Amino acid sequence: MRQIYICSDTITGLYSALHDAWKENRNGDAGIGLRGKIQQQLFCEYRTVAECEEKARRLERMIKRYLGYNAYWDIYHALLGNDEEKGTAVFRTMQESRNISDSHKIMDHLGNPDVAKVFSISRSVSNEAHMYEEFIRFRELENGVLFSEIAPKAQILTCVADHFTDRFPLENWMIYDKTHQTFLVHKARESWGLVWGETLNKAAAGRISEKEQEYEHLWKGFFESISIKERENPRCQRNHLPLRYRSEMPDFAPSAKQ
Repeated sequence: MRQIYICSDTITGLYSALHDAWKENRNGDAGIGLRGKIQQQLFCEYRTVAECEEKARRLERMIKRYLGYNAYWDIYHALLGNDEEKGTAVFRTMQESRNISDSHKIMDHLGNPDVAKVFSISRSVSNEAHMYEEFIRFRELENGVLFSEIAPKAQILTCVADHFTDRFPLENWMIYDKTHQTFLVHKARESWGLVWGETLNKAAAGRISEKEQEYEHLWKGFFESISIKERENPRCQRNHLPLRYRSEMPDFAPSAKQ
């Protein structure tokens, strides 16, 4: 009977499920299901796996040791994706690594459909994170905190965290992922952290400082003054800045100050 390990859609949860699946079904047929996103099937035994930091650390060490750092980062990014079969694809990729002479080259075996799937999801997540590093815009709130709200497909907050920590090490800032209801929080001169289970105070997030309103007004006025209407090219603009990124960008929001 096929074993299905059900876990939360977090890195710790997925690592915990992969740890148990690898330990108990090295040669068997097993799968990883995401809590709340799985459709039960016949001839399957379902087991819920709780998040466990120790299991996650052990699996992380094992992947780095036996598959190498390149494979580790591909697996890590793949597990951040929005594909419901990502956990199973990673588990089967780990199983496939036992069938080749050099397990460190597992991600070169793109002829295997599971390896190819992990590679594809990883590349998609990395590309989206790179796009958000360019397109995330902060607004200064009345309390002085720099705030941004985004709606990514994948859980890319940990991918962009170091980038913005390096850019704004002396600022208090926060990025809210409304798709996954997760906060990336940075305190001035300290490291970043993730916060789950909290609700965004929309009223407070909408109260921007007077200085921010003034700069937004000046910024939009500048672009309107240099724009040449006859040379506008919306198709070219969409190639550089797809429409789905614009809804959370202050550049395209109505001016707070007229």
